[in-house]
Amino acid sequence: MDLKKLRKKMRKVQDEPRYEHTLSVAYTAANLAAVHGGSVDKALRAGMLHDCAKCLPDNEKLELSKKYHLKVSDVERRNPSLLHAELGAYLAKDLYEETDKDVLNAISSHTTGRPDMSLLEKIIFVADYIEPGRTKAANLRQIRKLAYEDIDRAVIRILQDTLEYLTKTKSDIHPGTQRTLEHYLKQERRNDGSERNCKTGH
Repeated sequence: MDLKKLRKKMRKVQDEPRYEHTLSVAYTAANLAAVHGGSVDKALRAGMLHDCAKCLPDNEKLELSKKYHLKVSDVERRNPSLLHAELGAYLAKDLYEETDKDVLNAISSHTTGRPDMSLLEKIIFVADYIEPGRTKAANLRQIRKLAYEDIDRAVIRILQDTLEYLTKTKSDIHPGTQRTLEHYLKQERRNDGSERNCKTGH
C-alpha cells in the first residue's frame, strides 16, 4: 500500500493526537534512515504503521491477541496497551498489505526493542521516542543529538531512561525491555574492548 493510502487509513483509525504522532514518527524515521544509510521508504512505511493497533479498545486488543495466538504475559494482561506493537505487526500485514519482514519486525519491536534489532528496527524504536511532539521524557535534547550520531547508544540511553522512569513510578516493566538493554550493554562492552585492543595492539 502506498504512503498516500496509508495516511488516509491511519487518519480513519487514529484520533487526532495519535495521527499527528504517527506522521511525526514517520518523518523522523525517514530522516534517521537517510543519515544512517537505511531505506527511507521502509522507514516511512514502518513509521506510518507502527501504531496501527494503538487506538483499539483494550478488550479488542486482547481478543485479537487470541485470534493471532499471541502469548500474553501477566504484565500485558494488566496493561493491554503493551500489546499494540506485536499486534500491530499482524494488522499491518492483514489489513494494510505490508509484506516486508523488516518493516513488520520494526512495528513489532518498537516499544520494548529486542536483542539484535536491524537498523530499521532501531530507527523506529528511536523515532517513536524522539519525534518532535514528545516533550516530557528526560534527556530528550541529548538523546535527539545522539540519535543522529550513534543510534546504538541512543537505543541504550532510551532503554535506561525508560526503565528508570518505570522503576521510579512503580509501574509494570515488560521483561523484553530489560532483556534488550542487557543485550546492547554487553554489545557495547564488547565493542569498547575491541577498540582498546586495536589501539594497544593486543
